[in-house]
Amino acid sequence: MRNVTKDNITQTFLEYCGPETPPRLRELLTSLASHAHSFIRETGLTHAEWQYAIEFLTRAGEITDPERNEFVLISDVLGLSSLVDMVGTVPGATSSSVLGPFHILGAPPLDYGGDLKQDNDGATVVVKGRVRNMEGNPVPEAEIEIWQTADNGLYSNQDVTQPEYNLRARLKVDHDGNYGFTTIRPAPYTVPDDGPVGDLLRATGRRPWRPSHLHFIVMAPGYRDLVTEVFPSDDPYLDEDPVFGVREDLIMQYVQEDNPDTIEDDFRAKERLTSPFFTVDFDFVLARE
Repeated sequence: MRNVTKDNITQTFLEYCGPETPPRLRELLTSLASHAHSFIRETGLTHAEWQYAIEFLTRAGEITDPERNEFVLISDVLGLSSLVDMVGTVPGATSSSVLGPFHILGAPPLDYGGDLKQDNDGATVVVKGRVRNMEGNPVPEAEIEIWQTADNGLYSNQDVTQPEYNLRARLKVDHDGNYGFTTIRPAPYTVPDDGPVGDLLRATGRRPWRPSHLHFIVMAPGYRDLVTEVFPSDDPYLDEDPVFGVREDLIMQYVQEDNPDTIEDDFRAKERLTSPFFTVDFDFVLARE
């Protein structure tokens, strides 16, 4: 088409989509182009500003590697990741929250009651709970993937001093849907701010500090995978998470304990506990596919 104008370019683009275009793809492209083109018209976006945006994304590609995905981080700090999570959460099920840029595949298995802490510094925490469905029944087929930061606020794939897969594991629940393990209390940390995302945060007066949290992926046949994270109620950064991951139902309580005998025998953690230690009890509710 030769006579493309600022008024007809959106429709012209959409007409370029052939009849073989899948309906869902057409729907997404129609909405994306309409909103993006309207944004440019409404703001009077300049060529220099658009060029800066292209350079911003180029820098994100240059800094991305197998251990760090700057595009995921962009999605997170713009609230896009969390909005997708919230739109996809089934009412009554545990809320989804951001996957984050530091998840890696291949975490080693961990038995029920196993020790994730190993030789890591930090306060010992007994984390336990149950995986159940929205009817309140246990989901004994569930598997849980766990990952977290060390006491220095870094994940294993950020820190060459940590062993491979440090503070990462995959475990199966027991026949009643129970899970449990010992670990350390993760530390708050800053999202990587040495790249374009850091420039964006500084330009908007935002701090890069995330509240401490434990990451989980909960999976079971016949149920939707749950990607989420849980946060302590007393964390100082709970109300300013730069990636918008906090939800009311994802806030947990760290309870200080002094007596290892408060932990049930079949958990097999007593010999690893020193006084004081902390307990966390958090249930996951899965939605059916």
